[in-house]
Parts: sequence; C-alpha cells; structure tokens
Amino acid sequence: MYKINVYCINDQKQYAVPKGTTLEELYALTGLSLPHGVLAATVNNKVEGLHYSIYDSRDIEFLNITKPAGERCYTRSLFFVLYKAVCDLYPSCSLRIDTALSGGYYCHLTPMPEGLNGEQVALALRERMLQIVGEDLPFHRQTIRTTEAIRLFREQGLEDKALLLEGTDTLYTHCYTLGDVADYFYGSLILRTSGLYLFDLEPYADGMLLRTPDRRNPSVLTPMRRESKMFDVFDRLKRWQDIVGISTIGALNKSNAAGYGNILISVSEALQEKRFAQIADRIAANPQIKVVLIAGPSSSGKTTTSKRMCVQLIASGKKPYAISLDDYFVNREDTPLDADGNYDFESIHAMDIDFFNAQMNDLLSGKEVELPRFNFQTGHRENSGKRLRLTDDMILILEGIHGLNPMLSATIPDENKFKIYASALTTIKLDHHNYIPTTDNRLLRRIVRDHKYRGYSALDTIRRWPSVQAGEEKWIYPYQEEADEMVNTALLFELAALRDAALPLLAQVPESAPEYCEAYRLCKFLSYLHPIAIDALPPTSLLREFMGGSTFDY
Repeated sequence: MYKINVYCINDQKQYAVPKGTTLEELYALTGLSLPHGVLAATVNNKVEGLHYSIYDSRDIEFLNITKPAGERCYTRSLFFVLYKAVCDLYPSCSLRIDTALSGGYYCHLTPMPEGLNGEQVALALRERMLQIVGEDLPFHRQTIRTTEAIRLFREQGLEDKALLLEGTDTLYTHCYTLGDVADYFYGSLILRTSGLYLFDLEPYADGMLLRTPDRRNPSVLTPMRRESKMFDVFDRLKRWQDIVGISTIGALNKSNAAGYGNILISVSEALQEKRFAQIADRIAANPQIKVVLIAGPSSSGKTTTSKRMCVQLIASGKKPYAISLDDYFVNREDTPLDADGNYDFESIHAMDIDFFNAQMNDLLSGKEVELPRFNFQTGHRENSGKRLRLTDDMILILEGIHGLNPMLSATIPDENKFKIYASALTTIKLDHHNYIPTTDNRLLRRIVRDHKYRGYSALDTIRRWPSVQAGEEKWIYPYQEEADEMVNTALLFELAALRDAALPLLAQVPESAPEYCEAYRLCKFLSYLHPIAIDALPPTSLLREFMGGSTFDY
C-alpha cells in the first residue's frame, strides 16, 4: 500500500501512513491524548474535521476545545444537537441562534410552543439533548448537488439556508445529517454526539441561553455575565431587522440583487443616526452632564461615535469639546510591564489617573487648565499651549478604551458624567443556525483600516489580534454594563461593503503561516456575500473610518 509522510505538530514527529488515512485514524496512531478530547485538526493550516482523508504529505495539528477553531467546532456541533432536539419535540417551531451573549449563545423558538413557558421548553430541550449525546449518534457529512441541498432545506422549512446556497456559484455542497435531520454549517463538526461532554440550556429573557465549556478552563461552563444592557442593544437590532426585513446573508444578497442596495444603505445609516440623536438629546436635556466618556473594543468605531456625538450635541444646542485620553498617558519609563516584560499600553495604569481627575475637577469647578499633549515619539507628556475653561453650554467628549472603567474617573461626581459604550454587534447572520461573531466584524474592519492607513498586512493584523482580544477581556468587557447608553456601530450591509476590500488582503496570507487558518476561514464566510456598491455611503458614515472617504479628520 502506498504510504505518505505526515508531520504531527503536537508531538513534532513524522509518521508514514497509508494514503487515504483519516485524521481520526492518524490521531489513534500517534497515541496522543488531548485533554477534553480531539475535535478537529489543521491540515497545512486549514481546519478540517476528523473525517478528512490525507492523500499527500501534510503538516497536521490536532485541536481540542482550548483552541479557537476547536471551540467553534464544538459549538457548531452543539447547535446541531439543539436543532435536532427542537425537530424532535417541537417540529412546528423554528430555531433561531442569534448571538453570543452573557457567556453563552442566545436562542429562541418561533413561535413558542403553545401552553408552555420558557422554563418548561428549556428543560425539555435540555433533556432531549442529553439523550442525543448519550446515544452517541454520528454526524454524517455528505456532499450533494447544491440544487438538491436547496430542495432539501426548503422541504424542511429552512428558507434562510436555501437562499444562502442560491447565492453561491458552487455545483456541490457539503451538508450534515444527524439521524433524520439535515443541516448546513460553514465549518466542520465533531464525529459523534458523545464528544459534547459539557453544556447547559436555561431560560433567558424571552428565549434560552445555550452554555458551553470555558475555553480557558474546559472542565467548567463559561461563567455567566450580567449583560442586560447589551441584551437591550440586541433587542433594538432585532427591531431594526424587522424594519428592513433582512436578518440573514441570503436575504441580504437577494435584496442587493434586486437593486435595493442604495435604499438599504440609506435606511441603515438613518437608523444609526437616529440612535446617535436620541443619545445626544438625553445628554443635552441634563444640564449637570459635563463629561461624556466613550469606550469600546478595538475597531468598534469609538472615534467616529465621538465625532458624530459632537455633531448631534451641537444640533441640540451644546458646545462639545473633544479631548483625547491618550494625552494622559504616563511617561514611557513609568508605563507598567506585561508578563513578557513589554510595555503594557492597554493597562489602566498606563494612564496618569490622578492628573486626569485633577484636571477634570478643575474644569468642573470653573478653573482654567492647560491641556496636556503626549509625544509618542519621545514617550513623554508635554504642555500643549491649549488652555480651556468650561462655559455653561460646554460638554467634554473623551474617547478611549478605559472610558467606562470606574477607576479612570473615580473622583469626578457621578452626576457630571455620562458613559457610552460603542459595541459592534454584528447585524446579520449567515443563516438562522450560523451566527457571525462580533469579533469577526471588528477584525475585518481592522484588517481593511490597518492596510489603508498604517501599511500593515492582513498577516500582521491577524497575528496581533489575540493580544488585542486579551486586553479587551481584561480592560473593556468587565465594565461595559457601566454604560448609561450603548450604541451598536455595526451596519446591516457592512460585511458586503467590506468584502471586496478584505478578500485581496486575506488572499496574501501565505499557507505556511499559522495565521492562514484564520484568513482562510474569513475568506470562506465572505465568499457567501455578494459585494454591495458603496456609492450611497454618506461621508460621515461610521464605516468610512475604516474604508476611507470620510469628511471627519482622524
């Protein structure tokens, strides 16, 4: 039998195996025993399921739930088990998996089963899911003609999946079956239901929260977080989707192909502008508010949010004055160090908190101050020569990652502060069982912006992204519920607008780089979108911060 050589990254050994060996068979051959089980593998930096057969020499790395790609594989498989449980118990209901929220995934049934409350439904579905896991059913992966897959999904009432596949130009499609139920996912699943060793399903708001293992500590569920204000943002998003009648990529592609792209842009922009105006009116109506603090994770559009809030506050009769929190950094030599001994510029302690509070309180008491300016080349704070005294109709606008951290503005009276959290809650799903992570939306924004304005490649941006996310988990997300208002900066059409700018950049990531795995995944999901012309994109659009053409200065 013809043999090929494969290199296993996990144990750094080479194996000679028969051509056609599956990843499952290779894993058994290596004798590896990954904690919490093996879920998938990268094959030349491309994620594949364990069903995958190897026909040429390859580099292989087996993945468990501690890796992002392994976690996604686990979660997708759990989504399918939930869908089968719904089909078994409530066949007249449709399952909607909407977004990651409160440490889990928010789901709901439409309509809710008659005569049952949310707690009863969640309990029954959880019990059925446990039965399916205990039955050790296989996830069968099959390749069928795309036209056949479209017919199959329409028969199941999954119009969102049919529309999605109609927008592709592929002749054949991979889909999965679990017992007598078929579904489609844009990534691999595990081999058998018994691999889903830990989960929970509980009532949440008007739906359910599907909980999964904590990737950093997979023996326990991800801790639940209080995110009532974030849920309100999500609820408002659903109302916006109802207004335009679009919630999935298939529906977006259909609307765009019918010539409604410009109208979609105009309505989406108008809904977002109305939200900015509502928040500005609330601030302007309270004469005690003098300091507006704006925070949010990377590429959430904080800068444009602050600029558009300034415009709306002027329209409300106020005089906003923008101050950069970056000018309140401590001198470079006083910056705290991270675990690797590098300067930790994302730490709250990289800010001169005492000096900042002193200046803000001087301004609030009517004193004149000279604003600082941080020289990023010398690494030292300097006098700017700009002097400021607040008048009765002035409001300070401060934007930065620590804006919501109570430590930053500890001595500023609460009645004088107003806090805004700029989120980027992805406004569209691939289909009703495949949500698009908010982090993907922000990462694509950053890839396009970093290339256009900073000369970074997609490889550079993807490589830095894990450390960016680690900083967000530590310094931003714990304080998001401190906000007085949250604004969703994502636009319904924006992934279609970013598509043609992002794809060529992602295509430049070499297969030999570990970052190719993420670049390939992003390319695959962007390929489902039809590009949308941005001629109707206004020059003040938040998306212009990343794509260019804005009338704001950045």
